[in-house]
Amino acid sequence: MSDYILVLDEGTTSTRAMLFASDGVLVASAQEPLTQHYPQGGWVEHDPREIWEKTLACAQNVVPKAGGAASIACIGITNQRETVVAWDKTTGEPLTNAIVWQDRRTEPFCIALREAGHEAGVQERTGLLLDPYFSGTKMRWMLDNVPEVKSAAEKGTLAFGTVESWLVFKLTGGAAHITDASNASRTLLMGLHDAQFDEGLCDLLGVPRAALPGVVDTSGPLAVTDAALFGRAIPITGLAGDQQAATVGQGCLAPGETKATYGTGAFVLTCQGARIPRSTNRLLGTVLTQCDGMRTYAIEGSVFVAGSLVQWLRDSLGIVEVAAETEALARSIPDSGGVVIVPALAGLGAPHWRAEARGVIAGLSFASGKAELARAALEAMAHQTHDLCAAFTADGAPWETLRIDGGMAANDWMAQDLADMLGVTVERPGFVETTALGAAMLAAAGAGLHPDLAAACAAMRGRLATFEPAMADDVRDARLAAWRKALAVS
Repeated sequence: MSDYILVLDEGTTSTRAMLFASDGVLVASAQEPLTQHYPQGGWVEHDPREIWEKTLACAQNVVPKAGGAASIACIGITNQRETVVAWDKTTGEPLTNAIVWQDRRTEPFCIALREAGHEAGVQERTGLLLDPYFSGTKMRWMLDNVPEVKSAAEKGTLAFGTVESWLVFKLTGGAAHITDASNASRTLLMGLHDAQFDEGLCDLLGVPRAALPGVVDTSGPLAVTDAALFGRAIPITGLAGDQQAATVGQGCLAPGETKATYGTGAFVLTCQGARIPRSTNRLLGTVLTQCDGMRTYAIEGSVFVAGSLVQWLRDSLGIVEVAAETEALARSIPDSGGVVIVPALAGLGAPHWRAEARGVIAGLSFASGKAELARAALEAMAHQTHDLCAAFTADGAPWETLRIDGGMAANDWMAQDLADMLGVTVERPGFVETTALGAAMLAAAGAGLHPDLAAACAAMRGRLATFEPAMADDVRDARLAAWRKALAVS
């Protein structure tokens, strides 16, 4: 019986193929690392060929574990958002490296647009701010600086897309150039109420509308793979950006329900239902899901550096050998000894939006050691999340419970610290890779394995662990005061 769901989870540092049963149980998984390219300060790139080849290899690794392609009902894809790929429609080959969501090279263009008075109008239309984070300015940079991209645009063979669009194009043998509404809403090129990319926004950023994909649902019969890849054609029935997929995986489908994913960055989304979100506190409005053309929305706060801070402590400073050591180090001391880390290694995201900010380690003394630095790094997650919590509350979207996931969420000390600093109950699912699970839910609903998305969530979510706040007010206040002081010099 064809009831397995193949999920392609294409992240920033690795790509995976994960095989789920229709009840949400993970059956098999394969993973490959992705090479990070840093041509100069603030620039981050990926090789699109590597993304495709490693994703395909992972998929072909797990398909036999289902008993072959005949047992796979559908495919769901979730991806690192805002990362841009440019390729030639006729050859199917990339024209340059992908520009990754973390990349800051387009800040001068964003400044020029802001100084020309465009940000308020863009935010009103798209829910986004004029920041290098988003995809549209990356496309413009490629057109201005990569001759192959400019030439393809002039010939009419240029294809732009975020990573899920690139993977669908390759999976379908070039038959489908599409993007889902959740990813499209991260480009600066589509209004939150627009069915497709907007010609006026494309003109503002200087991106040719003809190079962009068609916008489709996040769940439903979206495309079909080339039969040669897996032995038979498999329907692609779920597409979503990673943070939207994680929100679905956490079951946050009703207005007010909130999740936070702690991966390379940290991303908080609160479901807004059918109401288009409007923020006055520099948060973002985004499409959460689109089924049968009907959208639900979310309000979002994005922190650029979370797990990548621990990775930096491991790889650049040698503070730990593996990320999991940070929990034992944090527990080995009563506090950070006054050490505070502001992890602005790629600027500051919401609610500050300071692309020029740089990381700070404050409060060092001769008593400071590995444990203090590791604990301060974990404490920075709660500090950044607290700033977001205040902004969400000011926008009329307070948190009663925070559902956490992502690789860092497995750290019990950090989960408790979040509850303590936020003063809310923190819930963590037994299976913390909810990004992939959400993509499986979208695909399962889209393929008819469950009646609808709500039913898929109910059937496929697992058990929960909870963490209740237990920190004294004076301790919390002292930590926040030290954080604000360090933040001011970042």
